[in-house]
Amino acid sequence: MLAPEFFDRPAATVAAELIGCVLTVDGVGGVIVETEAYDGADPASHSVNGMTPRNAAMFGPPGHAYVYRSYGIHWCLNFVCEPEGSGAAVLIRALEPTGGIAAMAGRRGTDDPRKLCAGPGRLCQALAVNRSHDGMRLDAPPFEITPALSQPLVAAGIRIGITRGVETHWRFGWSGSRFLSRPFQKLSATKK
Repeated sequence: MLAPEFFDRPAATVAAELIGCVLTVDGVGGVIVETEAYDGADPASHSVNGMTPRNAAMFGPPGHAYVYRSYGIHWCLNFVCEPEGSGAAVLIRALEPTGGIAAMAGRRGTDDPRKLCAGPGRLCQALAVNRSHDGMRLDAPPFEITPALSQPLVAAGIRIGITRGVETHWRFGWSGSRFLSRPFQKLSATKK
């Protein structure tokens, strides 16, 4: 189980090192294959203009969940990072499903394993994550996050779906994974 101290570091470091870790919610989940980092000084971050009721969890202690609704449609799961008050978090963009696949397929309405958790909205639907998880500790049920069992080759590139801070290469993914939400355009890969 990853301890809260793992998250008490810069968001980009945490985002890269989460690749290969295993995330489950109530026993359903898989291997993290894609993340994005955001910090309090990032123009693309929800926290750049300060704390609001919507983003309050981002300013809480590291090692907690920040869950928000994107475009009023999809829930998105983030892990709060850096010291409390920093407004930094890592968006979990995609998993390779490994546990509770039948439950995920039922929630998503598809048996295609590639379409279960490829993208933050699909991931939250598959894992049944919603606003009720906002602010919860990541080292306690229903969450379980365990360290990577192998050392993946991690690719870095530009983040997806933002209009500000687009030049920042804070999207990380398991290079070559077929479970990424989108392939990386410009690969910059390093061993984790």
